[in-house]
Formats: sequence, structure tokens, C-alpha cells
Amino acid sequence: MSRNGHILAIDQGTTSSRAIVFDGRGTPIAVARREFPQHYPGDGWVEHDPADILRDVRAVAREAMEQAGLTAAAIAAIGITNQRETTVVWDRATGEPIHRAIVWQDRRTAALCHQIADAGHGEMVRAKTGLLIDAYFSATKIAWILDHVPGARDRAERGELCFGTIDSFLIYQLTGKAVHATDATNASRTMLFDIHAQDWDDELLALFRVPRAMLPRVLDSSDDYGVTEPTLLGAPVPIAGVAGDQQAAAFGQACLSPGMAKSTYGTGCFALINTGTTPVVSKNRLLTTVAYRLNGVTSYAQEGSIFVAGAAIKWLRDGLGVITHASQTNDLATRVPDSHGVYFVPAFVGLGAPYWDSEARAAIFGMTLDVGPAHIARAALEAVAYQTRDLMDAMAGDWGGAINALRVDGGMAANDWLCQFLADLLGMPVERPEIIETTALGAACLAALRVGLFDGLESVSAAWRCQSRFEPRMDPERRERLYAGWRDAVARTRSH
Repeated sequence: MSRNGHILAIDQGTTSSRAIVFDGRGTPIAVARREFPQHYPGDGWVEHDPADILRDVRAVAREAMEQAGLTAAAIAAIGITNQRETTVVWDRATGEPIHRAIVWQDRRTAALCHQIADAGHGEMVRAKTGLLIDAYFSATKIAWILDHVPGARDRAERGELCFGTIDSFLIYQLTGKAVHATDATNASRTMLFDIHAQDWDDELLALFRVPRAMLPRVLDSSDDYGVTEPTLLGAPVPIAGVAGDQQAAAFGQACLSPGMAKSTYGTGCFALINTGTTPVVSKNRLLTTVAYRLNGVTSYAQEGSIFVAGAAIKWLRDGLGVITHASQTNDLATRVPDSHGVYFVPAFVGLGAPYWDSEARAAIFGMTLDVGPAHIARAALEAVAYQTRDLMDAMAGDWGGAINALRVDGGMAANDWLCQFLADLLGMPVERPEIIETTALGAACLAALRVGLFDGLESVSAAWRCQSRFEPRMDPERRERLYAGWRDAVARTRSH
């Protein structure tokens, strides 16, 4: 980035909203964060109140600016990155949501997805979207809201309602209802977007019963998304970069060449491998998705999604009371030599790739009377590595080429023990960058490209710097023995 401009990145995640100010060298100089409530109105149901999200995003944007001692005049642009698939439907005139947001983790439409798949639509959906028919994505969530809010479907048909993922909802609100748009990465996660034609697809819209009138415009990931209302930061600021959180993380990790891979550890765990301008169809139930779209040119990725990673640590804290702070897991994990044969399969909301079993449920195996909190905490961390191994093995099988290293980011990547166990279990180097908040950095880089603070992708690659590299050192026989135990534990949780 130029030394003369700052970028404000808004990172709206599953459990918190953050704003980070990056200086002209791409270094974060101020961070503000707020957690917001989760709502669980039914078994496997997860909701957010969009008003909570909007309130917190506005607050953290101002707080980060205040911390940095900057006014709007010093901000060249805003980049937005967001939890993907989470679905909001709102009144076009007032901007008011007609229902709580249905979160990506929510499983309420799983039965409907099974019906659609059983009716033989799976191949068509996958050919166009790169996705498997699953409740994870937005399409059936939109239909559920339209079917369960009185009058909503008729209003949507008349163009009175808007649909958006969280990025689109924020853009609409922050621009004073002037812009209803999303980017290609977020659109590619709706199950309504043809990733080859790069447009909403009428056959998909008919299948999932979603009116085209409620959909946002789809723009490049680095593009003109309007300007913020003056009341947000004191003067209008352009919104110039948008990407779903995992694509933003891959961009911030400079995974810009085919074969480069990253894994982000937050509430869930998400691994992406860049496949270039050609989409690669998976034989191992991975997703084909948009990595980014710049100047109308689409780059693709394969993605594996693990629904629960950091959320399992949160459950240890809030559900079991085994820990009082997430950072304690590192201390507990190193307090014992191994997990004592304990395997924790955190399938609280089903299993993601490569299993895609929405009915699987979490379980802890191998418990004996001498198992204590440290063993359970270690097993929870180990589960993150085991699930990553599932994804990387699947990617290697599809990609057909060597994956030379895995770049990691997200809150859990700060844990040295976890990074080393990852390298050991994967049998490949794990690289952690100097700036671990790569999701926000990716959004900032996309915005910087649009407003000219970055010259091109070479500038993004040059800005990436490795802080720590973890080399594998576990005996291969032990590695495979541990992994075989994991596969056995997963098999026991499966619904079929």
C-alpha cells in the first residue's frame, strides 16, 4: 500500500464484528472488536439479529478510527469481509429485516435439501454452482424465510424485499440504502449463482423458489460499492473491496498462484487451494468456488469446510466449563504427553467436507477414569488438525500436484502447539504470517487495489511475510496411527 493512505477493514464474523485500520504499509494500527449474541431457537437452528450486527459494525468502525487518531479524510477506502452464506431478507424501503438472519451453521433446511437432492437435481446444481446441495448455503434459507414470514413471498415477487449475505446487508445500510450489491465470492456461496456464466441462474432460482427481484447486483471483489453515509465516519468514504471471509483470507495470505493453499481457523475451519482461472471439479466432495474476481476475470478455488473448530473450544468454555479462557487450551494441551487415546469429533451441527453428513452429532471417544480436562482440551485441538488432514488429503487427490506448504491464519493459528501438530499430522510445512488477521488484510488489499494504493497482485504477494514456519517432525508411523484412530472415531458418529 502507499504510504499516503489508510484502509479501514470491516471483518464481520460469526461471533464478533471487528474493524481494523491498516496503514500505508499494510500494518494494522488499530483494532476494535465486539461480540454479539447467538440465538438457538431450535435443534440445529442458529440465528443472528441483523440489528446487533449493524450496531456493532458502526461502533467498531468508529472505535478503530478513534484509536488510530484518524478522521475520514485519512481513509482512502473501506474493505468488507464477512461470514458467508448467512442470510438476511429486509424491506427495500425501510432497510428493516423481516426475520433474524439465518446463520451458515443452521441446519433447519436439511430435510428440504435431501428432498431436492433425492429428486435428482444434485448434478445440475453442482455443475452450475460448484456446490453440493446442503443447508449450509443460502438458497434454502431464503426460501424458508419467504415461506414462514406472512406475506413475504408475495412481497419478494413484487420487488419489495431484498436478499443479501451479510456483506450485502452492510453495504445497503452503510450507503444509506443506495447500493444493493454483493461480490462474486459471496454470490458463489448462495447456490443460486452460475460460477461459469458469472450470473444468477434462472433454473436455480426456479428450483429453490427465490424471486430474482430480491437479488443484489454482483460486482468484482475490487470494485465501486458506493460511499458511506457521512454520519458513519464524519464524511463519505468509498467501499472498494468485498469478499467472503475465506476468500479474503486466501487473498490476504497471497495465495494467488495455482497450488497455493491456506487454512483459516475461526469458529469453523476452512481450507482453500487456488486452482487458477479453470474451475476444478472435485472427486472427493470438495466445493468449487470463486477465489476472487478482478477486472472481470474470475479465479477459482477448491474449498473444504469444517463447521466446528474454534466453536468447540468455545463449547469447552461455555458449555462444559472445562476452561475459563480459550488461551488455556494451549497450556492444557502441553501439560499432558498425548490425549490418552481420547478423540473428540465436534460434529455439533453435522460434518462438513469431505463427509457432508448433516445428521452426524458430536461425540468424545476413548474416555477412561483417568482422563481429565487437559486430555479433553488437547483432543479438541487435535480434532482441528485431523479435520484439516481430511481436507488436505482430498485436495491433493483432486489437484493432482504437490501442495508444498499450508499457510494458516485466524485466531487459533496463534497457538504454536497447534501449528506444530498440524505440520506433524500433515507431513508438510505450516507457515504462519506476520499479520495473522489475514481475513481483514485481504479485504483491505482488495480495497487498496481499487483506489490505487496497490499496483497489482505482485504488490499483494510482496506484502506477505512469514513469521513462523513449522516443519513436520513426527514419526510417519505414529502420524498414520493417530489419523487411523480419528477416522475410526468419525465413522462412529456418522448417521449412515
